[in-house]
Amino acid sequence: MIDRRWKRRAAALLAALALTIPAHAAQMEVEGQPLSASDAWVEEGTSYVTLRAFSTLTGRTLTWTGEEARLAGAGLTLEAVPGALYVTANGRALYVPGGVRVEDGVTILPLSVLANAAGAELTWDGENAAARLKLDGAVPPQADYDQTDLYWLSRVISAESRGEPLLGQIAVGNVVLNRVASGQFPNTVKEVVFDRKYGVQFEPVSNGTIYDQPTDSAVLAAKLCLEGAAPVGDSLYFYAPALSAGTWISTSRAYYGTIGCHKFYE
Repeated sequence: MIDRRWKRRAAALLAALALTIPAHAAQMEVEGQPLSASDAWVEEGTSYVTLRAFSTLTGRTLTWTGEEARLAGAGLTLEAVPGALYVTANGRALYVPGGVRVEDGVTILPLSVLANAAGAELTWDGENAAARLKLDGAVPPQADYDQTDLYWLSRVISAESRGEPLLGQIAVGNVVLNRVASGQFPNTVKEVVFDRKYGVQFEPVSNGTIYDQPTDSAVLAAKLCLEGAAPVGDSLYFYAPALSAGTWISTSRAYYGTIGCHKFYE
């Protein structure tokens, strides 16, 4: 069942991503070891760290295989492809806002993503203006997706956003899981997909494409959503202007933004 487990994961991810670090603060520590300014810095409230520095301080091995950076050791295997909107960690798919960065041959990731992958505690020390990553006792989580949730979430994403870029597919899944958590809709993925309280909510349920085999990218998007990816925040509605007027949504809900061919509303 998605409701409680996803809420916990989403809360943990949002807490990490919401670790806003003042622009003037540059002190970051991994297990008590300070990171140099060349290995860790802050941009628009998000702390970034080089994968090289993280591997050294955590005793893990960093290698390159083709175009993929691979971090391994201490119960964690993480793969990162430059430009990708995600990394894989022990079979999990973790969202990387803005994508995996490579500058001057160095792979860069948000510290919050690495904390999530390692199962570590990330905190902000306001008194000393420092972000601290605590690894003592941390156990990197393994992939653990509820198969029923993954089945229906990947299918509604695939049917609603086939041909959309990955970010657009994640956004559709984001809305479905927001409905699960909102209290205004049923509290499981399957029930949200087939909800008919105010009429059919998703066109693929009407035309039968909800039962089609999902694309690989839709399955990936579903996993990212189940791990807490939320590019459209708390949005509960979307529509494609090319296919629907969306009159009720556009006049009664707050507009969030547009990704691909869909407009999203809170």
